Amino acid sequence: MKSDLVRMAMILGLLSCVGPFAIDMYLPALPAIAASLDAPVEATQYTLMSFFVAFGLCQLFYGPASDMFGRKPPLYFGLVLFALASVGCALAPSIEWLVALRFVQGVGAASVMSIPRAVIRDRYTGSEATRLMTTVMLVISISPMLAPLAGSALIEPFGWPSVFIAVALATVLSLILAATGLPETLQPADRVPFKFSAMTRAFATLLRDPGYMGLTVIGGMGMSSFFVFLSTASFLYTGHYGLTPTQFSLAFALNALGFFTASQFAANLGERFGSVAVVRWAVSGFAASSVLMLGVIAAGFDDFSLLVVMLLTSNAFLGLVIPTSMVLSLEEHGPIAGTAAALGGAVQMLLGAVAIVIVSLVFDGTPLPLVAAIALCSVLALAISALTLRGAEQVAVT
Repeated sequence: MKSDLVRMAMILGLLSCVGPFAIDMYLPALPAIAASLDAPVEATQYTLMSFFVAFGLCQLFYGPASDMFGRKPPLYFGLVLFALASVGCALAPSIEWLVALRFVQGVGAASVMSIPRAVIRDRYTGSEATRLMTTVMLVISISPMLAPLAGSALIEPFGWPSVFIAVALATVLSLILAATGLPETLQPADRVPFKFSAMTRAFATLLRDPGYMGLTVIGGMGMSSFFVFLSTASFLYTGHYGLTPTQFSLAFALNALGFFTASQFAANLGERFGSVAVVRWAVSGFAASSVLMLGVIAAGFDDFSLLVVMLLTSNAFLGLVIPTSMVLSLEEHGPIAGTAAALGGAVQMLLGAVAIVIVSLVFDGTPLPLVAAIALCSVLALAISALTLRGAEQVAVT
């Protein structure tokens, strides 16, 4: 990979880690937060849901703002807001305050979800864009491997508020990195003047594009399955299987292994077989592995090691689906890449938030609701894939 691609991947990957870090580092603390704030499990899960709702909705504003003002000013605003909200979360006196402050935190985190995608589209297309996207995801994948372990190391001696202080400090470092290492990729001559009518036309264009919307929802179903896991894993692993916070962190890191390993093959597979074919076959694999996992658990084979292996397998298929579908969805929308990335991220986050609410209502401490939700997401992704990619040109993107 070219040196400029590596440098850009590292910067964008580290910036993109801010949001996931606030999620993954926080997961081992959920049972401790529930006990400390005297909150039921479902109320604690709502701290994730509120984050995802804000994380999704506010991308609708950051995307157009980055098309109008450049990529960096909205990024600065989001990082500062995120750092301040993180300190507020550490000081939250009740679960209601924590839910509200997590929403504000999500407002800030939305900037590092949509804007890096637009930066990639500003400079690269085709296989180079896919390669950069997957490399960024490799950097992001460090988060689910290291963040829960870091969270566990902080929670035991310092309590759950220390997680948010650490996140605030990491965000300050990210802000410095953005200011000193990230170039402005949207020059003033290429910016779109603020016009409400122009923004609504851009959204209307995207919403009427079945290819864009289909690919976005396919990725959203994959993201939803992962969000369902995020909201239930700490309670399932520590409660049902009896793992310690550190053991949970290690198991969670293992679940991420399949995703980031497979994602590194997405660009090469796209070049050889075509990105459309990669999405189609990876979604089929995701559905087959997820339905098999549901059948095994429903049949009574409730074994922790088996569950981890099956989750790792389904996540490996997601490692091909998510980055490839992201790049494909933006391919035809270069002039409004920020808006397209924002709408795509918003749809995916909101689908994830809905999935969390549904699972929180039926979660009973066993793995069955988790694997049933993942299987449902995979079957929906397969159905949408069949409709969206029907007759699509299977050409390698070069």
